[in-house]
Amino acid sequence: MAIFGVGNVVLILSILCNVVPSLGTKYTVGDTSGWALSGDYGSWASGKTFKVGDSLVFNYPSGHTVDEVSGSDYKSCSGANSISTDSSGATTIPLKTAGKHYFICSVPGHCSGGMKLEVNVEAAGSSGGDSTPPASGGGSPSTKTAPKQDVPAPSSSSLAAASSFLSWVGVMMIVFLAF
Repeated sequence: MAIFGVGNVVLILSILCNVVPSLGTKYTVGDTSGWALSGDYGSWASGKTFKVGDSLVFNYPSGHTVDEVSGSDYKSCSGANSISTDSSGATTIPLKTAGKHYFICSVPGHCSGGMKLEVNVEAAGSSGGDSTPPASGGGSPSTKTAPKQDVPAPSSSSLAAASSFLSWVGVMMIVFLAF
């Protein structure tokens, strides 16, 4: 009977690991201002450390787009060869790979008006350093910035989600082991 109970626990944990979404951080681009012409996205991103598994959430009214583009298209504000594009008003971009990621609004004049975002995504297991976009007009996309000495603590929402999930798993294990 105990083997049957352990088998159930292993099965349930296996299912949970595949069904429960990642505990990555969701960053709302521009915070409460959203994705708009008035945003300063270089400053917004400068104090944040983005990791594989995190997501960028773009909220914007009609008349805008979110295009992921190459580094050269970012510099020239061109959406002609977009990697992906969306104009739904609520775009969530999962950060799946480490490295530089570039986003623009491809509506004429919007990117050059400031609707552009560059983020440096770290591997999920790497130690934290702040992602710092290059100063306007400077640096090549391959230039690396030394990490700051003060590493920000994980967000309270990430910690709360992880704690809640682990507590739930613990309770479920106790319940299933009892049977």
